[in-house]
Amino acid sequence: MVRGKTEMKRIENATSRQVTFSKRRNGLLKKAFELSVLCDAEVALIVFSPRGKLYEFSSSSMQKTIDRYKAHSKDRIDERGGEQNIEQLSLESASLSKKIEHLEASKQKLLGQNLDSCSAEELQQLEGKLEKSLQNIRGRKTQLLDEQILLLKEKEKMLLKENMTLREKCKLQSQLQLAASKEVVRPEDNAQHMDVETELYIGWPGRHRPMAEKDN
Repeated sequence: MVRGKTEMKRIENATSRQVTFSKRRNGLLKKAFELSVLCDAEVALIVFSPRGKLYEFSSSSMQKTIDRYKAHSKDRIDERGGEQNIEQLSLESASLSKKIEHLEASKQKLLGQNLDSCSAEELQQLEGKLEKSLQNIRGRKTQLLDEQILLLKEKEKMLLKENMTLREKCKLQSQLQLAASKEVVRPEDNAQHMDVETELYIGWPGRHRPMAEKDN
């Protein structure tokens, strides 16, 4: 009697499902054992039943095989990640190259070069951009000139103030020198005041005569 093909879907009947699990679990463990012996392969098999019971088979050490699997999986992930990074970098490099080419073409057009391929609309747009750039440049230039004028005016005020201060100092020094020169007494004036004749008179008032004549 030919065995019918089993449909791959969940068995609804609990008893049939348990019987099928037991049979196929044993067959799977047997196949894993045969594969490890016949092919000298490192095999590790882990099965949990619907109720959570563990069934396992390992041709050597389950932990050793799991560690080996983790290391191999990490290498594969790193390798795939490296390939993806290289591909991503290549795409970004191509995109940047296109942007650079576009900017270089725009720069040449703004400089008045390679205008043969431009349409009237593109030339009008370039003219508008240049006019806007000139307005910005003139505005910045006016701002810088205003700032310089303000600085020069401040410097002028400072110089005028310093000049006034110096004039007041010079005026004060001149006044001090003039006052000092007036207080100085000349030697000839001093001698003139010191050369004073004095005469001695003896007798009643009104009848004075010099003492020298009396003696004579």
